[in-house]
Amino acid sequence: MASEFPRVVPLTCHGHSRPITHLSFSAIVDQDQYYLISACKDNNTQLRDGITGDWIGTFIGHKGAVWSSRLSSDASMAATGSADFTARIWDPQSGECLHALSHNHIVKAVSFPIQRNPAVVATGGQEKKLRIWDLERTSTPNNETNGDGPRTPTTSSEGLEIGAGDHTASIKSIVWNVDYNVITTAADDKTIRWYDLRTQGPIATHRTERDITSCELSTNNADDADPGILSVAAGQSALFFDAGRPGQLIKQVDFDHGIASVGTSVSTGRFVTGGSSDTWVRVWDLEPEKQLDVLKGHHGPIWSTSFSPDGNIFATGSEDGTIKLWKNCKDPYGLWR
Repeated sequence: MASEFPRVVPLTCHGHSRPITHLSFSAIVDQDQYYLISACKDNNTQLRDGITGDWIGTFIGHKGAVWSSRLSSDASMAATGSADFTARIWDPQSGECLHALSHNHIVKAVSFPIQRNPAVVATGGQEKKLRIWDLERTSTPNNETNGDGPRTPTTSSEGLEIGAGDHTASIKSIVWNVDYNVITTAADDKTIRWYDLRTQGPIATHRTERDITSCELSTNNADDADPGILSVAAGQSALFFDAGRPGQLIKQVDFDHGIASVGTSVSTGRFVTGGSSDTWVRVWDLEPEKQLDVLKGHHGPIWSTSFSPDGNIFATGSEDGTIKLWKNCKDPYGLWR
């Protein structure tokens, strides 16, 4: 069961004070650099160096738990969705809030296009609505102020709703596919839906047996033409879909334990699951579904798992309020040099 990669001590990233709800990496930006963003129930979102885990800054402004956080492909914008009924767009360099997108309920999911065009963002949550927002057209007629603090722009647009009336429960996750026109949602009605933005209607659906706890897209950073794999955690199963063919299930892997999250590295052919009750991180070969390692160190369910864009490390975020970075390569890398 031992991995061919030598086991090393993971990097533990402290700073959040409550459970981690979501984390994700940016694409590789400049000179092999990439970033990690994390959402937390402490109302804050943190930006880190993706390779070392070093803290860069905290986006402050939400008045409720942050449920989702994403960076645009070029890391020029960050998006967050919160229990304060807003999704916010941030400047990662200054930490300034650029847009506050008002909703009628908790925002559970945000997503940017994979293409280097951060001018649009998708949002969803307990409104049961998938919305697309054009950030270049949103107006800012009013400003919120916090005493003498910075002004926060607000938007008057309500965004474009896609698939009106389709969702019967809260939207848990949103994934923008390599094909710009295809967007995927995972909802609490145990259904994954694929939408074509040109027709604004669904083109495929898949219903799971258990509640969906995570849904993430993994791509091969070295091959822009590779559509990648959509990885879904649901109960005691991990489902892997061909991201280039909406609704096409590649395989389903069933376990004897519950999983809260799953992440896949297309380049290494591995996937990682985070436990929903045993607090363990398990590393697997996607083919032939062989368990390679069991990693211990968290003290709560692992709600989010994500591989770096180069596949050399993966990150896990837990109920215990910590993020851990685990090495996934043979050669010296980052702080493991």
